[in-house]
Amino acid sequence: MDNTKSILIVGVGGQGTLLASKLMGHVLIHKGYDVKVSEVHGMSQRGGSVMTYVRYGSQVHSPLIELGEADYILSFEQLEAARYLPYLKLGGTVVANSAAIDPMPVITGVSRYPEHLLEEIKARSVALSTCDALELARQAGNAKAVNVVLIGLFAKQMPFDGQDWKEAIKATVPARLLDVNMKAFELGYQYQDQCQDQLGI
Repeated sequence: MDNTKSILIVGVGGQGTLLASKLMGHVLIHKGYDVKVSEVHGMSQRGGSVMTYVRYGSQVHSPLIELGEADYILSFEQLEAARYLPYLKLGGTVVANSAAIDPMPVITGVSRYPEHLLEEIKARSVALSTCDALELARQAGNAKAVNVVLIGLFAKQMPFDGQDWKEAIKATVPARLLDVNMKAFELGYQYQDQCQDQLGI
């Protein structure tokens, strides 16, 4: 039986998707999984759409994820979540940044940013977890820590302890940035619980 799980990380260039995949890889390898992480595909310069494949299991033969095969989509921007939704398998989970980043056609006035994207994704019976990762990164002390906020939010969906992810951050992030990234992770990790507390769930 194939127990391989597939994670598609999507966003725009400059958001730190590579660090996110490194953190994932570190946790998964230390949990004893065979892990395959692809190169970034797409326009990796700032503002261009990018995607990275992460696959793990007892034995993984290829890093590639085909349409309808992703167990998870981790999206650093909501338009990218909608763009790559066809890759999600039935019953899959989307973890997304609710903050929007205007793509070049919107910036130049050629097109308009689509409205109600997250509502449309949820309407497709997709398990959806979102937060304004940019705002939480600012609260942590650095707007560039959006990627680690989202890793925190994503970590809640995974069957591993929060400490596993913190150890990965310690092993991957430069010492001078460790404190802000730890705060960013914790804000993302606790976000869903806080929302449920506020709603009385």
